[in-house]
Amino acid sequence: MRIEAMKMDAVTLRDRIARLDLSGIDFGAFRSQPVSPAGLRVLRYIHDVEFHTVCYLRDLLMTSAHKDPDITSFLTFWNYEEYWHGEAVARVLSAHGEKSGSERVSAMRARLKVKDRLSPMLHGLGSLVTGESWTALHMTWGAVNEWTTQATYGRLIAQEHNPVLGDLLHRIMRQEGGHIDFYASEAESRLASSTRAQRITRLALRRYWKPVGANVMPEPELGHLTRYLFSSEEGRAVAARVDRHVDRLPGLSGLHLLEGSVERYAAA
Repeated sequence: MRIEAMKMDAVTLRDRIARLDLSGIDFGAFRSQPVSPAGLRVLRYIHDVEFHTVCYLRDLLMTSAHKDPDITSFLTFWNYEEYWHGEAVARVLSAHGEKSGSERVSAMRARLKVKDRLSPMLHGLGSLVTGESWTALHMTWGAVNEWTTQATYGRLIAQEHNPVLGDLLHRIMRQEGGHIDFYASEAESRLASSTRAQRITRLALRRYWKPVGANVMPEPELGHLTRYLFSSEEGRAVAARVDRHVDRLPGLSGLHLLEGSVERYAAA
C-alpha cells in the first residue's frame, strides 16, 4: 500500500490529471462474484464521501487558501479526480442493484444538519482569526484524510479478495497517491516554517479531527467501517502506520489520531 509522500506541485499534478481509467473493468462480473454485504456497506460510505468532496472544496475556498494559485489549482484537479472516483464506486453499487449517484447523494445531503450549512462561515471565520496558519491546518487535515482514505481502500481490498473490486480500487489508489503527495508536502513545508501553525494544527487535530465522512455520515456506518476494516490485528497495524506518517510532520508527533479513532468507533 502506498502511503509515502514525495514532493508534488500543482503543475506536476496538472500534467497527470485524468478521468479514472475504467478500461477492462468488468462490472458485470459482480453478478457472479459479488462484494460481501459488509463490503457493500463500506462502499456506500465511500460513495457518499467521495461525492461530498465538492462541499469540502466549498469550505476551503472560503479561507485564505483561495489566494494561493498553487493550492486552488490543486483543489481543482483534486475535486475532478474525486468526482470520478465517486462515479466508479457508484457503478459498483449499481451493479449490485443499489441506489447510487444523484439519487443517493441527494438523499444524503438532504439529511445534513445545520452545522454543514454553517461550515463555510465557520471556516471563513477561522481563517480570519488565524491567518496563514489556517492554510497549514487545512493542508495537514487533508493529508491525514488522504492517508486514511488510502488505508481504507487498501483494507477493503484485503478483506474482500474480489479481483474486479481490487483492480478498480488499486486504480483509485494510484490517483489518490498524487493527492497525498501534494497535501503532505504542503503540510510539511508550512508547519516547518511556523511554530504558531504547529500549535494551532496540533490543537485542532487533537480536539476536532474525526475520520473523513464522520460529519456527514451516520455514526453506525462509521462504526461498521471501522470494525470491518481496522479492528483486526492487520487493520490496527495499518492504523498505526498512518499515525507514524502524521508523527513525521513538524510538531505533530504522538497524536495517535487513527488508532484513537479505531478505539472509539470500533465499539460504536
